[in-house]
Amino acid sequence: MKILITGVGGPTPRSFAIALKKYSFYKRFELIGTDINPLAIGLYQNELFNKTYVVPPASHPQYWEVMQSILTENKIDVAVILPELEVMEWSKRKETQALPCKALIPDFSMADLLVDKSKMTEILKDLDIVPPSVTFSRDTENLKEVFEVLKGNFWVRSTSGTSGLGSLKVEDEDSLKNWIQINPNVQQFIASKFLPGRNLACKMLYHNGQLLRTACAERVNYIMAKVAPSGITGNTSFGRLLNEPNLVAEAKRAMDFLFQYTGAAQHGFFTVDFKEDENGKPYITEINVRHVAFTQCFAAGGANFASDTVRLLNEDPTFDRNYKMYEFENDLIFLRDVDSLPILMKEAELLKKHY
Repeated sequence: MKILITGVGGPTPRSFAIALKKYSFYKRFELIGTDINPLAIGLYQNELFNKTYVVPPASHPQYWEVMQSILTENKIDVAVILPELEVMEWSKRKETQALPCKALIPDFSMADLLVDKSKMTEILKDLDIVPPSVTFSRDTENLKEVFEVLKGNFWVRSTSGTSGLGSLKVEDEDSLKNWIQINPNVQQFIASKFLPGRNLACKMLYHNGQLLRTACAERVNYIMAKVAPSGITGNTSFGRLLNEPNLVAEAKRAMDFLFQYTGAAQHGFFTVDFKEDENGKPYITEINVRHVAFTQCFAAGGANFASDTVRLLNEDPTFDRNYKMYEFENDLIFLRDVDSLPILMKEAELLKKHY
């Protein structure tokens, strides 16, 4: 089976590929990779990809011509589109014409809403499921308003982008002004009430109007956290695989509302991110229109969303279309680092300090 995976310079597409190669017993796969950067490491990982290509960005006028050539030349069965900008481009195309091959792409109305954290937050605010927030542009003169609304410490970040772009815990106006200045490429910021609790993720797989699979995890620490003032790099180094049906219920409540609001079909793969307040109540901080970098950790724990996605797109008649929340062994954690395969183990097995 020939599968195209885009954006293989990033950790999420490579994690998806590993989940297929290492943990899936569905079929033999031939993986074709693309990336816009000739320095992307995934382009040269022959153990993962049978063939790779450097392609133009999704916004380039030749993007579709190049992609169609790759799809045709390699007789691609399924495309897995993972960078946000490409998801947006494919969802736009889906509005007006058939996609060039099978791919799990959300409707444009849903994708367009979710890539803008401020829009999503505004729409969900009456459900008491997002933290109190204020959106402002980098040239906003009166920043006191932000402090008056949020009263105390708050979390600021870019309204779009990934990997914690522009994120920082802010405690006073001077630090906020300085942060705006050292992030010149961020035009719009969103400030939200600071939430000190757990950082949680709920993965949700929808296909043709049905929610079919979910699973939950906690992000605890991040790879290279010291290089980011916020400590958030978007790449989890230590996390927990969790059984949290109440979290799934909250994620579904929000998604149901958003599907109704946009009129979009319940179709696509989404990662709903939560942060808990001081009382343990979870609030949604963002919803990604894609898999995340620890996809292979879910697969190693028995929740292989990569395989599920491919089986659905391949119309596998043996796939059980009854809803399932993946459940994990208690106390199951994962450890990840740069250039290393993740390790799954029981948290009780972590070595103890001897001093």
